[in-house]
Amino acid sequence: GLLKSYVKPSADGVNRVDYKAFKASGHKPLKDYVARLEAADPTKLDKREQFAFWANLYNAKTIDIVLDHYPVGSIREISIDDSLLGFLKKSVGAGGPWKAKVLKINGQALTLDNVEHDILRPVQKDPRVHYSVNCASYGCPNLATEAFTGAKLDAQLDAGARAFVNHPRGIAVENGKITASSIYEWFEADFGGNAASVLAHVRTYATPELAQKLTGLSSIAAYQYDWKLNDTPR
Repeated sequence: GLLKSYVKPSADGVNRVDYKAFKASGHKPLKDYVARLEAADPTKLDKREQFAFWANLYNAKTIDIVLDHYPVGSIREISIDDSLLGFLKKSVGAGGPWKAKVLKINGQALTLDNVEHDILRPVQKDPRVHYSVNCASYGCPNLATEAFTGAKLDAQLDAGARAFVNHPRGIAVENGKITASSIYEWFEADFGGNAASVLAHVRTYATPELAQKLTGLSSIAAYQYDWKLNDTPR
């Protein structure tokens, strides 16, 4: 319900979040939702439901943290680390909440990085993890307008993959050269370990128009990522 209310699909193919309205009327229900997930035991779920559980928890807690600090121009301006290093990182826009212990599941304190890199990626072994977790940035794959469920998981992940691959922030081809999201560089191993395997993955989800542009291309010329907050325009 919260996602349907505050995530706004745009004509440019980017789902943006109305953080201002979310903070005003949806923040308390969001905190209640996170608390309910923290009280659950994901080990009792099957693998698909676990995927949905962890992705929903990651996204909900990320939005919760952004709302705690909103307005901000980027999630990298947020630091939950009170040390001098944390302050310095925040001041130059190189911070972020990912390494702070912000969740507790089954009595274990967890960071957002734990959820993504120690649970979702190694357990699920599915590159589509990267289309499920949203870091509140323009450069990230879309935050969906509905929560993940085990029953709909494959369709939801494939939809997320198609939306990102076929948007310029995912893959752009100009003058025979490919510019790809930095996600494909940072996590190249999850997509097969080299540029060829990344492009094979991309072609799986490419529209005929993009597939045509990719014909004969086998390397990625550059990578890009935009950390600007995925906020609705004011």
